[in-house]
Amino acid sequence: MKTKQHIGLFILRVCIAFTMLIYGITKLIHGIDFIKTLLTEFGLPSFFGYGIFIGEVIAPILIIIGFRTKLAGFVFAINCLVAILMVQLPNILKLNEFGGWEIGPIFIYMIFGIALIFTGAGKYGISTKNKWD
Repeated sequence: MKTKQHIGLFILRVCIAFTMLIYGITKLIHGIDFIKTLLTEFGLPSFFGYGIFIGEVIAPILIIIGFRTKLAGFVFAINCLVAILMVQLPNILKLNEFGGWEIGPIFIYMIFGIALIFTGAGKYGISTKNKWD
């Protein structure tokens, strides 16, 4: 039986990374003052906030095009883990107003990044021969 795993992986890569890219574009347009303030409250330098652009703009673009996808998936997952720890930790045991898990979306993004570390981009990516693809 022939399966279409690579097509499925391509669809997942494009759809999920695109939705994260929207968050990154929004931060490019409106700034990251909230993140800088949050980092300062945690005793970290505010310039670390610019790392958000790596996790929410560069990594999703790399995932979408299928270039160094395992590495980009790692960065994507770390970005989400940091967001959970710094912003969403108080909500980890809460349900939202619709009965869903409050941190469900960011958790799904994180697990998606982890899954890419194991799968890579599949055969529909710009680069497929490197160990980070």
